[in-house]
Amino acid sequence: MTLSLMFEIAMLISSVCGVLVAAWLLWRARKQGDLQALAGFAIMMAIWCFGHVVLFQGYERIGIYIILANPLMPTFFLHFAIRFVNSGPVHDIMLDRLLRVIPWFYLTSFAVVLQSWWMEAGDAISTSDTRSFFIFTEAGTWNLAYTVLIGMLAHGVLLFGWYCHSGNKKRSILAMFGVGAWGLLLATSFVFPSFGISWFPYPMLLLPTYLLLLVYAVVRYQILSVNAFANRALLWLAMTLVILCLIAVISVVSGRLGLQALANVPSWQLWLYSLLMLLVSALIYQPLNRIISRLIYPGTQLNEAVLETWSSQLKEAQSWSHLINIGERLLAKQIRQSIQIRLDIDGEQSSHNSSLQSDARLAIQVYKVASDWRFALLGWDDASPGMRLTAEVFGSLFSTSCGLLEHSLALAKAERKRLDQQHLVELGSLSAAMAHELRNPLNIIAMAAYDTPAETRQHIQTQLQRADRLVSDMLVYSGGLTLHRSKVSLGALIRTVLSQAQLEGIHYQLSIDDDIELEADSQRLQQVFINLIDNAVAFLRNQADAKLFIEARVEQGAQSNLNKVVIQVHNNGPSIDEPLQGEVLFQPFVTKRAGGSGLGLAIVRRIIDAHGGEIHHRQHSDWPVTFELILPQQAPLGTDSHDTK
Repeated sequence: MTLSLMFEIAMLISSVCGVLVAAWLLWRARKQGDLQALAGFAIMMAIWCFGHVVLFQGYERIGIYIILANPLMPTFFLHFAIRFVNSGPVHDIMLDRLLRVIPWFYLTSFAVVLQSWWMEAGDAISTSDTRSFFIFTEAGTWNLAYTVLIGMLAHGVLLFGWYCHSGNKKRSILAMFGVGAWGLLLATSFVFPSFGISWFPYPMLLLPTYLLLLVYAVVRYQILSVNAFANRALLWLAMTLVILCLIAVISVVSGRLGLQALANVPSWQLWLYSLLMLLVSALIYQPLNRIISRLIYPGTQLNEAVLETWSSQLKEAQSWSHLINIGERLLAKQIRQSIQIRLDIDGEQSSHNSSLQSDARLAIQVYKVASDWRFALLGWDDASPGMRLTAEVFGSLFSTSCGLLEHSLALAKAERKRLDQQHLVELGSLSAAMAHELRNPLNIIAMAAYDTPAETRQHIQTQLQRADRLVSDMLVYSGGLTLHRSKVSLGALIRTVLSQAQLEGIHYQLSIDDDIELEADSQRLQQVFINLIDNAVAFLRNQADAKLFIEARVEQGAQSNLNKVVIQVHNNGPSIDEPLQGEVLFQPFVTKRAGGSGLGLAIVRRIIDAHGGEIHHRQHSDWPVTFELILPQQAPLGTDSHDTK
């Protein structure tokens, strides 16, 4: 193979690569102006390389005219550089002005091309290595100078972008500079004959790599799928180089080993046959891989589209039950069988209660170990290898989604807590102002009602007490909680509260050992039981067979000195509506009690939280309404007294 033929093949490959890259960019770019300009650069480079092929085929005049259009290449690249840099967080006035005058750059480039054609700025010479090669005449100096100047301006814009941008944009620009240096090295040999340097342009044989590397440097952080393509391309390139080296070694040693027939085969033929075999292998690899996968794993249809669908839909989950619901639906659709996902969250097992699960014999157990989410397949022993592979891939993806959801819920909880604290500060200021403004007129109304008839005075006093209780509750809820802990006998405290409550017609019972004590603020804890008992009495009053039952027990904690006191307050009043159960019940101004402020349970929650405890509404088999309080029997070190906002 002569050097002329190698050069012609390299230019032809560069031209084909330019067209393919431009088509791909236009397909992916849509309305992205920077990638459209880069596609124009790729097309112009394809045309410029094709001009060399035309020149080699003996059409010198046409080839020279095509090559003299080279000023359009850096113009398109300048257009791309301006749009690429002047996007995202960077928006520069100077770049806006350059973008507005970019049509004038195109017109100037066309003018330079026309002048070059008119003044015969190019010619062709024959050398010992090539049939015909392009050179600039004296009139072509302006063409070459203008081309270099526009290229320098484009790289100056990129340098400005590298200074202004950060992150992936900055990395892309840095990669473009590296590729630009490679392209300059390749293109330098193009002008050697124009300066009388008789040296074959070996670097131009690698010109196809310049355009591919440039486009990859630009889009690798924008179009992630191109990275997978680049990974496969590098793999096949490495295999090609290994084969070339192997053929070279075989050509050298085959004669010495007595394989004279093999030694007589020209090396280029061996390389051509090997590359042909490699190309065939590349073409049939994916189809054969799919066929073999179906033989080994029958029934499985995993591909990138399925994985992308799974990933995108799992990311839409807003809660654990929603995540389980999506997971069961996706996997059941894929394997065409009912499936159950069991999720262990903080030691409690959750699953989606769907009609499919009653008959589901296949399950995936997802659990957390330390900070990692893991999974186990349950009941898959008789499943086909394809189904097991599908379940394992899905389980891995689902475990990752659990970690993402956990992080998302933690952030949402922290944000809610921050907003609640901010709301409390605002509410505290409002409550203090309201208490000051309302209590004086309330006192005046109370004194003015002294001489009214008894029935009217009683009605006024009742409403005044309700208003005063609302103001007091708002002050308690929104103000700071200063705890003064001491040893408190739980049974004695609750009996005191019950003795002061209006329990006419309500049968109450206690099941609390007299020796149960805990370190707490007795006044705050008394407020907790006053609110809970008053709330129960409000619903039990005038109800037949009204009952109130309070029980407590001590449970061993994780550490011997941190026992827990579990208190349950039961009553047989009307059950709480399902929409109000859970966290909603303890939010401020949520109530169904006539005349209530909606702050009673919210105050209870604040006091229990300040003590480091928990309060929940529980479903109990024997009682319609049950509130469960969990308090540490001893205060943690350093918490004898503190103020919470």
